[in-house]
Amino acid sequence: MKEENREDDIEDDSWALYADASYGNSIIESEETNDSNSEKEEEWFDGDDFEFEGSTINWDAPPCPAPLGIEHIIRIGCCDFCVQRLAGRRTNSKGEEGGKEIRKEAFQNNPELESSLKNELCPMCEDLFGDVDNIVTRIIDEIGQVEHSTIQLGIHLPKDLVDEEDKIRSRHGSPGSAPLKPSFVRAIQEKLSIKVNNVSFVKERPDLMILVDGLTLKVDVDVRPVFLYGRYRKLIRELPQTRWPCRACRGRSGGCESCNNTGLQYLESVQDLIGEPIRLALSAEDTSFHGMGREDIDVRCLGNGRPFVLEIKKPGTRDVDLEEIQNIVNQNAKEKVEINSLRWSNRSEVVKVKESRSEKSYTIRFRVEDIPDQETVIESISSLSGVTLAQETPQRVSHRRAAKTRKRKVIQLSDIVVEEDEVQFFVRCEAGTYVKELVHSDEGRTVPSVSSVLGDKECTVIWLDVEDIHYE
Repeated sequence: MKEENREDDIEDDSWALYADASYGNSIIESEETNDSNSEKEEEWFDGDDFEFEGSTINWDAPPCPAPLGIEHIIRIGCCDFCVQRLAGRRTNSKGEEGGKEIRKEAFQNNPELESSLKNELCPMCEDLFGDVDNIVTRIIDEIGQVEHSTIQLGIHLPKDLVDEEDKIRSRHGSPGSAPLKPSFVRAIQEKLSIKVNNVSFVKERPDLMILVDGLTLKVDVDVRPVFLYGRYRKLIRELPQTRWPCRACRGRSGGCESCNNTGLQYLESVQDLIGEPIRLALSAEDTSFHGMGREDIDVRCLGNGRPFVLEIKKPGTRDVDLEEIQNIVNQNAKEKVEINSLRWSNRSEVVKVKESRSEKSYTIRFRVEDIPDQETVIESISSLSGVTLAQETPQRVSHRRAAKTRKRKVIQLSDIVVEEDEVQFFVRCEAGTYVKELVHSDEGRTVPSVSSVLGDKECTVIWLDVEDIHYE
């Protein structure tokens, strides 16, 4: 996938939880003196008697890069990684090898220094840097065969370790020395870059989000979804837009006799006719379908089609030929569903599509009981063009929609055809208009209606087609 096609203007994306290497930063809280303690005898502390595994941290030692400062961080047991990042000295190598250079020079300057070392565990990182190779191996194993080009790496470290490291580093480290967390992240990135080709590390919108627990060394890999925008035309009736769970078993695993053990009320849906070939092409786990509204199951969607965004979850590959995929979908769903305008999209477009208030055009055909003469029918129905409807929530959707009255305008009503007791017309209206109710009134819940202008005649909808969705 080309990078320019994957730009995403996400403002509220769950991936922002792992914004950068500072994930899980802690704040050192100050201690307030309790009034009752002021009466007690004050304990004297000169800052010299903090011990780490037997070695005293001398708070009066000069900070790095002073030679005595470097000697001090070596004496208290800092590992080679931490010596290099705290010393503030230029070295021929980075990381552990750079630390070895500085340590060797310090031993040459002070031969007694080497014999004074006592700690086996680094007080700055608790030897975390020694686990870098292990962590990188775990990351590679967790990624497996998932295709990716960008990674965002997050580290979670114990709060007490971060706090203690910050105290010692701010006093004894060189000015501007790197904190533990970003240094640890950088060490993992450098090692990972050696073992994995053509990968870059980013702070936003990665292909993979990797979170490492510095306490347990557990590695979690989250594969970021990809999104495709397109338009679909639904060419048949009795086809739901999205998966419809069985009414009897409510889609439970294994289904029931009523749904032939499928868990589905309808075996096919627009979502799966489009999504399944794409899921297979991208070796993905599943898909979510986000349409710009939806037509009733018995309504076709024609014209340029209804805009949608398909979310492909945990894709194994992210680089496919969209024209080829579009052809595969149209061939597999021939005479049922077809798609066009397929392109890469993003999460922000999901919101845009779902919140769109685009006008829509329909053709509807219905039967009128005791129909008036043709001239009266055409004149009466024509009077609805340009009117604003008051529509209460229809009975057929009252179980899932709030009960309220909506104002919707009929933009245009034309092409009225009368054939015996059947009438057909074209209508363009605001988004959210209940077109079937515009005809039969839903027992007076839509005012005015075709039924009312014809003298409260009973009208029965035969079929309805979406002709166009006026988007973009």
